[in-house]
Amino acid sequence: MAKEKSSPAKASADRENLMEKIVSLCKRRGFVYPGSEIYGGLANTYDYGPLGVELKKNIKNLWWKYFIHDKGDMVGLDGGIISSQRIWQASGHVQNFKDPLVECKKCHKRFRPDKLKDSSKCPECGGEFTVEKQFSLLFKAMIGPVEGDQTLAYLRGETAQNIFINFKNILQSTNVKIPFGIGQMGKAFRNEITTGNFIFRTIEFEQMEIEYFISPKADWNKIFDQWVDYIHNFMDIIGLDKKMMHDEEIPEKERAFYSKRTIDMEYDFPFGQDELWAIAYRTDYDLKQHQQHAEEDLRYFDTETKEKYIPHVIEPTFGVDRTILAILTTAYKEEDVNGEKRVVLKLHPNVAPYKIAVFPLLRNKPDIVKKANEVHDNLKDKFNVFWDDRGNIGKRYRYQDEIGTPYCVTVDFETLEKDNSVTVRDRDSMKQERVPIEKLKDYFNSKLN
Repeated sequence: MAKEKSSPAKASADRENLMEKIVSLCKRRGFVYPGSEIYGGLANTYDYGPLGVELKKNIKNLWWKYFIHDKGDMVGLDGGIISSQRIWQASGHVQNFKDPLVECKKCHKRFRPDKLKDSSKCPECGGEFTVEKQFSLLFKAMIGPVEGDQTLAYLRGETAQNIFINFKNILQSTNVKIPFGIGQMGKAFRNEITTGNFIFRTIEFEQMEIEYFISPKADWNKIFDQWVDYIHNFMDIIGLDKKMMHDEEIPEKERAFYSKRTIDMEYDFPFGQDELWAIAYRTDYDLKQHQQHAEEDLRYFDTETKEKYIPHVIEPTFGVDRTILAILTTAYKEEDVNGEKRVVLKLHPNVAPYKIAVFPLLRNKPDIVKKANEVHDNLKDKFNVFWDDRGNIGKRYRYQDEIGTPYCVTVDFETLEKDNSVTVRDRDSMKQERVPIEKLKDYFNSKLN
């Protein structure tokens, strides 16, 4: 019998259903909570729970090691969130960081017209729209205790500008030579009109960003392509599927005004293909603008050629929250096990919040609990280990599967009475094997590294 093809409507419903399941799991298991929830919530804001903060921390640590420590020609920076309005005027954000906006005359909700399927009527109530106008994405911040004496500043709309305004400081305080890069991770804020799809598009988000400085005479296309390959390899480290990534060359008319080449690295999310990461060739635009507006010499002196010049920049940029969503989308699986549905997050061990869970077979047997505690304490100095003695073994396995723990260790009667070994269960295959306690660290070192 021929396999029945899925209709576009069913495929769309399945994707929507998957998104709902991921959102539900995230709240239920402590990955992501709605922001300000006990006060009715604040739209498009989220808090990361106990598991979410571990997942996020693992991703950021892996990114920092791979892109900053391992690459060899990189240094780091941690710039402030609030910055002078002059920075954003010089960079062009005040003038150009805007989106078109329409407002419904009936329900007063606002939309980006380019994101509407039907721009003639409101998708919420069917009302008529106002005339399109421009809407600034920057968040204003007023500094000063007395109203009227405040100084206008901005919450940063991107992390890149911190790097450009500290370029001269870094040259003077380190021995970096071009080509080199400056990496930074941290919060950015955009007063988005169109938000949604869970943590994909929010008004407060976290970026991991690099400005890689090169000579104006360098073969920037070659360096650009090398960076693209280097970025793709990072997918293997955090467990993303390369088949789900699509590099989209952005045509000139759609690129940011400062960019000479941009690739949007788009991923297959449940709601469709959309931007995950990006890389852009920003030329010398930013440093030139700040040199002019701040009246500071931001040229680099090349000790080999004896020339002074404003470096050009290649910028790889990564959204932390979008990366988390992509990882969850990729890892979420539902399997039939003996007629029952098993929900499992097949997270790469590198990013899994907990690497190992340790169980006593029975919580009311002091000898077993004592030995399980010894195993837990022995492993926790090397790995992030979860202690679980709730319910029966089956329920513990299901819980650990849902939060993505790669391995579970059970201390049982055989451990005490027979061979001083434990049962180790693999999350993905569900296979179990006996491992001597004295060999557990070596066993997990080989599995997790």
